[in-house]
Amino acid sequence: MSAPEMDSLTLIRKVIGKYCDTPAEAVVPQATLADLQVDSLSLAEMLFALEDTIGSPIAEPTERPRTVADLQRLIEPFMAQLAAKAAQG
Repeated sequence: MSAPEMDSLTLIRKVIGKYCDTPAEAVVPQATLADLQVDSLSLAEMLFALEDTIGSPIAEPTERPRTVADLQRLIEPFMAQLAAKAAQG
């Protein structure tokens, strides 16, 4: 899937797969990060990786994300920006 077609769940699956031994099919919106073996250090690394991919800082969440859906809500506002960046080359 190219970046313009990438949705937030696909991006999160890629990042979780890089930092945890979790199968992509287990990464669904209702899954808790704890169930996916995402600890606080992995979460911090993943957020930095997402920022690098998106090209913008992600606002510090007021509460620690607990589910994949929480992560999706954090990065959804940046997905159009990511698609535009990919379209430019």
